[in-house]
Amino acid sequence: MNVKKLLASGLAAAIFSAGVVSAEEVKIGIAAEPYPPFASLDSSGTWVGWEIDVINAVCAAAELDCVITPVAWDGIIPSLTGQQIDAIMASMSITEERLKTIDFSDPYYNTPAVIVADKSMDIEATPESLAGKVVGIQASTIHQAYAQEYFKDSELRVYQTQDEANQDLFAGRIDATQADSIAMADFVNSDAGACCEIKGAVADDPVILGRGVGAGVRKGQDDLLEALNKGIAAILADGTHEKITSNYFSASIY
Repeated sequence: MNVKKLLASGLAAAIFSAGVVSAEEVKIGIAAEPYPPFASLDSSGTWVGWEIDVINAVCAAAELDCVITPVAWDGIIPSLTGQQIDAIMASMSITEERLKTIDFSDPYYNTPAVIVADKSMDIEATPESLAGKVVGIQASTIHQAYAQEYFKDSELRVYQTQDEANQDLFAGRIDATQADSIAMADFVNSDAGACCEIKGAVADDPVILGRGVGAGVRKGQDDLLEALNKGIAAILADGTHEKITSNYFSASIY
């Protein structure tokens, strides 16, 4: 084969390869455990919620063929680095610790961390007020890291899901729990959470609590990162983000 034919063949192969890559499905990892109102299964077994709607909108704006892929929360980063999924969009906060392992897109929401307890309990969202109390937290979250750093005089009880912590709070087996304000607002407004109320937001610590929630990708996935950032920027600019949010919340969470 002469040089021209070789170059032409190589170019065709490259174009074909690029076409295959662009046509591939992008597996978006979410936590397999329900986390309403962000993500949960409806009666038909379909994933629904604010974050699911945002994922679909971001992927459409970025022209990505995305597939929702549930993964156990405590294994979601290993699933990303092990290439079982291509990105994480599961209310994962952008923290310095996580940035050592993976990269993040621009934030697509940001809400404070709060303490929730029984309405009858006179406590505040401070280490001093929670001293001697049993505080439930979800494993492998910023809330666990925060509680371990600040609530050293509390008894910490770790759960695999926030729903399990909420159940024990309702049953009186723990005194309080720390979690995302929006998720906990959904809980206290439900029948199961009627016992409880949000006692306040914990003091901010950007190093532990991060700087908002973003999409996590493997180091070196620059093209995918750029595409996700493009999609996030597009839905913020054209009002799609605000429209989705209005279906679930009474105020902006960006």
